[in-house]
Amino acid sequence: MIYLDNAATSFPKPEQVYQAVTEAMRDYGANPGRSGHKLALQAGRAIYETRELLGKLFNIDNPMNIIFTHNATDGINLAVKGLLKPGDHVITTSMEHNSVLRPLKVLEKIGVALTIVQCDETGNINIKDIEESITDNTRLIVTTHASNVTGTIFPIRDIGRLAAQNDIIYMVDAAQTAGVYDIDVKEMGIDILAFPGHKSLLGPQGTGGVYIREGLEVTQMKEGGTGSKSDSLIQPDILPDKFESGTPNMPGIAGLGAGIRYILETGIENIRKHENELTKYFIDELKKIEHVKIYGPCDVKKQAPVISINIGEEDSSEVSYILDQVFDIAVRPGLHCAPLAHKTVGNFEQGCIRFSIGPFNTKSDIEKAIEAVRKISQEI
Repeated sequence: MIYLDNAATSFPKPEQVYQAVTEAMRDYGANPGRSGHKLALQAGRAIYETRELLGKLFNIDNPMNIIFTHNATDGINLAVKGLLKPGDHVITTSMEHNSVLRPLKVLEKIGVALTIVQCDETGNINIKDIEESITDNTRLIVTTHASNVTGTIFPIRDIGRLAAQNDIIYMVDAAQTAGVYDIDVKEMGIDILAFPGHKSLLGPQGTGGVYIREGLEVTQMKEGGTGSKSDSLIQPDILPDKFESGTPNMPGIAGLGAGIRYILETGIENIRKHENELTKYFIDELKKIEHVKIYGPCDVKKQAPVISINIGEEDSSEVSYILDQVFDIAVRPGLHCAPLAHKTVGNFEQGCIRFSIGPFNTKSDIEKAIEAVRKISQEI
């Protein structure tokens, strides 16, 4: 099969990731931080080493400010629900995933004011629109780094600067960019960064995390055993323990560490160059096919390796089914858990077919996908 659904979950993973998960389960699968025996200590080291690797990747000074979660959605919920209180105001955009919008809509019901800034039809945001939405009680701005529907890359450095100038916390959803695009939390003014482990960081499903800047007061969403301060009935206030109650996904985190090592050794710029070249080739060839509509910037300098299309008025799920069953190509159709983004770009009723490229895709994969789209287009 030709796998072009990397925006949902990267596949395959580097061989080192499979090996790391297997070794963790077979060789030192004890409970980290809960005992002093050597297996528990080795498990704890695997987790800490992954924190350090993430710190290196995102330029985070203190790896203890990185909280492991099950995915980016967990990290987003942890942050926004731990930060925002009734009377606060939060600004977001129409290109966000439901992992951002749904928690904010829940908070709106308890008195958090919400502004959703409208993006243009290619998914781009006008920073002036964000600036004009700021009020005296604006506590948080939260945006995607790149849209999961169009790949549109947001100017997060500029938004971070705007937030800092107004003493507002800035949170970035890096679901489509972590592991492919350079992210420097200090240089970009990012106070909170949520990321999945299973996408471009090349780790297993069930991994992810959130970085919380030193000094931010965020209330934990759960309490329980942390392996620290076990004499107290009160949740520890130290990071990361404050947010990491319960046994962690140690084998998954070990696998995530292996994925990040692969990225650092390969070079994030080399991965990005490879994916950009394939994306450009794909877009250029799709433009030549009759009946094909491409959404988003159609420019690799302005979009991540996510290419969403429709073929005439054909149902996106039907086209996806044909790609799977006839051409053995895996893509994702529909609304991609981002209904406002689809309304923004104008395909809410039809949905769209999303092709998303990963580091192990080849030009041959893209050529076969182009030929498949061409053949489907000729049939309508």
